[in-house]
Amino acid sequence: MNMSYYQIPAEELGKNARVPLMVLGDSGEVFYEMALEMIAEIKKNNEAGRRTVFICPVGPVGQYPIFVRLVNEQRISLKNCWFINMDEYLTDDREYIDHSLPISFHGFMDRNVYDRIDPELVMPPEQRIFPDPKDPGRIARVIEQLGGVDIAFGGIGINGHLAFNEAQDELTPEQFAALPTRVLEISRETRTANAIGDMNGAIDAMPRLCITIGMAEILGARKVRLGVFRDWHRSVVRQAAYGEVSAHFPATLLQRHPDARIYVNANAAKQPF
Repeated sequence: MNMSYYQIPAEELGKNARVPLMVLGDSGEVFYEMALEMIAEIKKNNEAGRRTVFICPVGPVGQYPIFVRLVNEQRISLKNCWFINMDEYLTDDREYIDHSLPISFHGFMDRNVYDRIDPELVMPPEQRIFPDPKDPGRIARVIEQLGGVDIAFGGIGINGHLAFNEAQDELTPEQFAALPTRVLEISRETRTANAIGDMNGAIDAMPRLCITIGMAEILGARKVRLGVFRDWHRSVVRQAAYGEVSAHFPATLLQRHPDARIYVNANAAKQPF
């Protein structure tokens, strides 16, 4: 396997990339660009009398304080917006983890996004959608009813996963791209990376199961916008943009998307080794 992309220096990152990369300064710039894109799409659609449909992550999350502030300051109505969250952790009984837990994605969105937006502006609860382990097919039905997803926002995991779509080496890229919303077991490397970031290393306290929207829903969005900023993203973003398209590293499938972009901070742009 050719891994020469790991040797691309920061000043050349983005040149001949098969996914467009926007190399920025600090992490704040990445989050600001993502927030601005959310705001611009909503305002454009509001003015045209159209609904806005986003796929939203909890990771990265730095865009949300900026988004909330701009919505409140500019009095932007979200009444015609649908936010479809990418995923959520599950208990071993395939139920949502408790809303009050710090790692609950439901809890994060309520505490840090919806509860902080002026009630006159925020969308009603039925337009704040999470994939349901009891009805995984609902996400595809909702997206079809709404006329598709305008933008899928997100990040990239240590093994290239988007949402919790973990690598499946036995699948072709085409098979992997067609995967729907489903319950799955989280890989040990993802649980390890998330335990370091979210649980101070308590890997045994990390959930083993999740519900995730599928690659079909992400790749079906009209636009895909991802943000990377961590030290280990130095390797991840290079493989995503330059590596062979495969189910081994899911983010490489973005190379086949007609309007995908990755926002990269100066830290993630550095040469890995």
